[in-house]
Amino acid sequence: MTKRTLRSRLGAMAQKVDSFRVGRTIPQNLYGRNEPDQTVSLVTDALDKWFALLDNDEYDGSFAAPPVVRTRELILVSREVLCMDEQVVQLTFAAADGSALPAWAPGMHLDFYLPSGRRRQYSLCGLPSENTYSIAVRLVPNGGGGSAEMHSLTVGTPVSIRGPRNGFPFVPSEHAVFVAGGIGITAIISMVRRARDLGMDWHFVYCGRSRESMPFLEEIAGWDPARVTVRTDDVDGMPSSMDLLGATAPGGSVYVCGPPPMIDLVRASFDALPATHLHFERFSPPPVKNGTNFEVQLVDSGQILAVGAEETALHAIRRVRPDIAYSCQQGFCGTCRVRVLSGTPQHRENRLTSEEQKHEMLICVSRSDGERIVLDL
Repeated sequence: MTKRTLRSRLGAMAQKVDSFRVGRTIPQNLYGRNEPDQTVSLVTDALDKWFALLDNDEYDGSFAAPPVVRTRELILVSREVLCMDEQVVQLTFAAADGSALPAWAPGMHLDFYLPSGRRRQYSLCGLPSENTYSIAVRLVPNGGGGSAEMHSLTVGTPVSIRGPRNGFPFVPSEHAVFVAGGIGITAIISMVRRARDLGMDWHFVYCGRSRESMPFLEEIAGWDPARVTVRTDDVDGMPSSMDLLGATAPGGSVYVCGPPPMIDLVRASFDALPATHLHFERFSPPPVKNGTNFEVQLVDSGQILAVGAEETALHAIRRVRPDIAYSCQQGFCGTCRVRVLSGTPQHRENRLTSEEQKHEMLICVSRSDGERIVLDL
């Protein structure tokens, strides 16, 4: 650095120091003298020069971390009916601005923020190699309205999403059995594709009410038939644990996604299996077990609601507040999080910290042991 350059930089720094001091007042001497306090003056002067030195160069934005994208705008680019009963549609989305989408892996899902304000989670079931996100949604006529709203989306409709996120990770291993029930196929199918690509020893069991109600059968028909079992309730009846898990191998893994009775059957049978790892994800809320009747009071209206022993607080609240926000109904997404003003919740989730559980609850799963709970609703 030349003397001229050094002089120039020192001069610029001095000007910056002067700019910091414009309008500043140093407190009076602590001993009552009519002069600025010497210690505060020295510290302030040193800090001014240090900050001016740090601020002397141009900022290089390339060193900054990329901004955290909380939500992303997508556009529906394709809508396809997947099964003969026409109750399942595959919806494919691309970035609204045409940019590349974050990569995803089998088991991941997206949080959808729908135009109505509803929030729902759907598993990604397309191909990770494509710059789109595909999901499949079964219409539930008497559900919470999310599936009907998804079915009503038309090509070109914008939606907001968050993710991809993974609450059901696929871990490649030597052996794996995949079990899907109904629309649970959406979380499982990408795992089976990956297992096939990796050359794993795998077996796939797919159950549904009837073949007319089961999506992706055309693709599955092209897989090795010795590794695939398709069962329908109308032909084969309800499956036993051996029907679902007879192909497990020592040290292998089991992945299951479907209705609660299927998951409960697999979990109850797992200890007797040679497999050593169990992974599961529910596509509907688990039943309330060992519950007791209790009351919920909504502080805004003062209404007192009776919650039955076999229903959730969310179910009771939705009878008078159908617009209440909720999504997963399994206690992991946090959409239904509510502040508790009085009473002690019986927590049935592991999302909230112990400190948060003192004042909040997830009303889709957590309950009370009998006393009234007052909620900030």
